[in-house]
Amino acid sequence: MEEYSYEDLLERALKRLPSTKTHDARFILPEVKAFIEGKTTIFENFDAICGYVNREAEHVIKFLLNELGTAGKIEGGRAIFQGRFSKDEVKHQIQRYMDEYVLCWECKKPDTHFVKMDRVWVLKCDACGAIRSIIKRKGTR
Repeated sequence: MEEYSYEDLLERALKRLPSTKTHDARFILPEVKAFIEGKTTIFENFDAICGYVNREAEHVIKFLLNELGTAGKIEGGRAIFQGRFSKDEVKHQIQRYMDEYVLCWECKKPDTHFVKMDRVWVLKCDACGAIRSIIKRKGTR
């Protein structure tokens, strides 16, 4: 039986690993599809965005309604807001939601979920293990 040094085994293992490209493009939010129809704004791919960021639609809509300062509802996978809001305004608020409730503050990865510790909701990162409290807002979690 042959004996290998640690360095030899490590080199052999590294050669067998698939080559990977490291970049931050793993998590790119789909383009927000929102348009104005009369006095309302329709966020067409609302359910797709919620699914992509892995958050409940009710939590996301409460945040958006609060930040946009309007009333609205979810109807058939779309969010309908009372008032006229540009696609950029909706996109900006989605990015704010991501920064606050999805992306880890330590490693900036989206591998997070809500956990209740004692009586406080926290955002726990599955990638790096970081835990931080979630800002409690009126109307959200």
